[in-house]
Amino acid sequence: MKISMDIELKDIPGQLVHALKPVSDLGGNIISVLHQRDRKTASGRVPVQLVFEMEERRLDRLVEKLKAEGMHVVSIGKERLKDSMVVILIGHIVHSDIRDTIEKIDSTGFAEVVGLSLSMPGVDKKSSAALVLSAIGKKELKEALKILEATASKKGIMVISPI
Repeated sequence: MKISMDIELKDIPGQLVHALKPVSDLGGNIISVLHQRDRKTASGRVPVQLVFEMEERRLDRLVEKLKAEGMHVVSIGKERLKDSMVVILIGHIVHSDIRDTIEKIDSTGFAEVVGLSLSMPGVDKKSSAALVLSAIGKKELKEALKILEATASKKGIMVISPI
């Protein structure tokens, strides 16, 4: 199961390693680490977001180990969005309000835009973007793609989706 966990670490050297080791020790596979060293929480700690895969039955043991190391476990989220696809958009993406397009998908409750990579060669030129859509299932992912295609069509943006 994919798990996202927000923790807070003491601002001393070696704390990130102490946070990652128990994940590995319990058979977890670390997918990403967002270590926000330049930010501090109200308590003066460093916020870290971990995303990893692990058997759900081992999660309680992980939390115990992290707390024993003096780390604060702020939140734990299990993966809700299970299916994803990358689509390419071509057109005047920013000028046609990409935020509005994203909000139409995010507001469904069953799908979200979870990634965006944008290339803008010039103000008057068409831009391109890779958009990552995720949804709770394959049917919902297809529905999110239909919403994106309808919205993009109204804005004169071409959508290239996986076959």
